[in-house]
Amino acid sequence: MKNFFRLMAVVAVASVAFTSCNCFKKMAKNQDEVKVTCTPDVLTLNNGKIAADITVNFPAEYYNKKAVLKVTPVMVFEGGQVEGATKYFQGSKVKDNYTVVNATGGEYTQHIEFPYDARMAQSELKLLVEIKCPQGKCKEFTLINANTGALPTKAEAAALAAGGAQAEAIKAEFAYPVAKGVNTLQSDLDYASVMSNTANDYKNVTTVVTKADILYAINSSNVSKKAANTDELKAFKDNVVATQSNDRASQKLYVNGYASPDGPEKFNDKLSSARSKSGHKAAEKLLKDTGMDLDVASYGEDWEGFKELVAASDIEDKDLILQVLSRYDSSTQREAEIKNMSAVFTELKKEILPKLRRAQLINSTDIKGKTDDEMAALINGGRLDELTNEELLYMAESVLDDNKAKAAVLEYAAKKFNDARAYNNLGVVLAQLGEKAQALAALEKAAQLGLNNNELNSNLALANLANGNVAKAQQYATAADAKTKAMIAAAQGSYSAAASTLKGYNAAIASTLNNDLSAAKKAIAAETTAQADYLRAVIASKEGDLETAKAQLKSAIAKDATLAAKAAKDVNLANLFASGFKL
Repeated sequence: MKNFFRLMAVVAVASVAFTSCNCFKKMAKNQDEVKVTCTPDVLTLNNGKIAADITVNFPAEYYNKKAVLKVTPVMVFEGGQVEGATKYFQGSKVKDNYTVVNATGGEYTQHIEFPYDARMAQSELKLLVEIKCPQGKCKEFTLINANTGALPTKAEAAALAAGGAQAEAIKAEFAYPVAKGVNTLQSDLDYASVMSNTANDYKNVTTVVTKADILYAINSSNVSKKAANTDELKAFKDNVVATQSNDRASQKLYVNGYASPDGPEKFNDKLSSARSKSGHKAAEKLLKDTGMDLDVASYGEDWEGFKELVAASDIEDKDLILQVLSRYDSSTQREAEIKNMSAVFTELKKEILPKLRRAQLINSTDIKGKTDDEMAALINGGRLDELTNEELLYMAESVLDDNKAKAAVLEYAAKKFNDARAYNNLGVVLAQLGEKAQALAALEKAAQLGLNNNELNSNLALANLANGNVAKAQQYATAADAKTKAMIAAAQGSYSAAASTLKGYNAAIASTLNNDLSAAKKAIAAETTAQADYLRAVIASKEGDLETAKAQLKSAIAKDATLAAKAAKDVNLANLFASGFKL
């Protein structure tokens, strides 16, 4: 509770000023009866704004019926000041349209809001007071020194009229302080820690499968000379030979015998077995110089191969054929139904079934990729062009530790491959580096490229929060995860709701802002970062435990020297520095 009129102020000093403004003579004498409060008494950053309610209580029979007061809130900080919306008070006989203070007095509240400026962390909320009275020297609004009650001197009046830095300095001196400092703890919420990468498709071992067919005459298992010497088989052998020189490759060769599904099932089972044996002999002869072994198997009627060939064909009724395959499990039923479509079956006998009378050679090759160390060496050597997109994404997400190195790799991948995943993951890393605007731009690029998943929606919400765009963040809330929704709640000042969902450091900030210091300490009990130590110093300072606050602040600054400048301006640590603590 403060004496507002000190706004009318120290009567002995102010007598000359108020004698010149007749309406205020009695008001000045009774100034101790007027009270002013500011809620909160320490301003708090919330949702990118600073808001407070200034309440003035005028006693009965106090306010002069002809007096007018003009009260303007102003945030004063090093290097500048920002004025807020003005509030006017008038006596009951003033013919203006201001807030009337009747003879009965009363309580009047002025709500103030300022967009937050980082310079306001160390600031004062003050009130500029101007007075007007129809009698005396103050017939127009006249600024008074609200701390002494004095009117401006001629020199001060001239400077005020001229404007500029000197006028701002006079206003700051004349203004009456009602609150000091801004609690900016909300801005310490770590949005980057809640962001998520989009998964990559990297595999250290990839499997490459090549195939070649040895074709047979209907009902035959004999390999003709022509069937054993096709270009397809020669290419298959060339691939096996070439792969043997790759020390990262491991080959497995198979020969599988099949029959076309157009005869008795038992007969076809025997026929496929015979084809697997004759096909094996032909394959051994083909590959004898390679020294490779072949596994042999027979699979009877090749319905899967039949389905694949029909689906890939131009047969007019292929959809009908595929429906038959899906409707019946029995080989006999399938064959009967298809043969009933006589025109279709004629085309099948010509175009499809001959390709299924085969022994199929298969080469399944596992190719082991570069080791993590090999890929790291390429990155460190500036040879990123020798890595695939998936390798770059994998290294940035799972191997590299330094965020600057991650950002460089992801930026390269994003630009070279125009990959939305790379832009998303780049946005996450940039956010972790504190590059808020660049992070948001990268995430927006990912969205432009068509990425649309929960991770990106959450990341876009969080990046907008980090940039102070709370309303924009809200647009992504529906598709965001629970943690992101909790961070949005925290950014809007709903600290209890946020703390119930969040964990660790962010939960501790929400609990601290919710004045639940016990929960805050519990949330960061296991965390050892500089930011956690700093928050512990804030909590201890709020509890009045200055020894713990000193120890935790020293630990935080030892881990991150930039926190020293932050601490010097932090209103949450004001009592610590007031006790004589020095960095």
